Amino acid sequence: MAGETKGCVFCEIVAGRAPAYRVFENTHALVILDIQPFTEGHCLVLSKRHTTFWHELSAEENVDLFAAANTVANRMMTAWKPDFVCLYARGRRIPHTHVFLLPTYGGDVLDRATRAEAGRVFESMGADFALARLVDHIQRSRLSTSSAITASADHHR
Repeated sequence: MAGETKGCVFCEIVAGRAPAYRVFENTHALVILDIQPFTEGHCLVLSKRHTTFWHELSAEENVDLFAAANTVANRMMTAWKPDFVCLYARGRRIPHTHVFLLPTYGGDVLDRATRAEAGRVFESMGADFALARLVDHIQRSRLSTSSAITASADHHR
């Protein structure tokens, strides 16, 4: 396998030398069930080429990686009927590109954790961020209103 790194568990799985429950596969990606699932159906989408982060993949590899994620997420929506499938790209703990696919339900542990984290992120941005968003919204509203008034005036001339 091109880009294989000795000792990488995901390279071993992709090469077929380590066991895994294979869910889906295409040219550049392999989807497996996670052996330590956060929730029923938790899958990992692996790049077949060893690289740490998804943005280091070629455009073609990324298309296959995210196409595989999309295919399996749609199957999850049918099989488990979650509210949504959380997609989370990793590469830090196991330095091989992998994307988490997690069926997620309102109020479950993952939903509560992501909402709490989002709240902390927005709080850390502070009032300046909120004010900047408000100003931007007002300016865009004025521009669209101004354009509509000008168009209307031009029409009546």
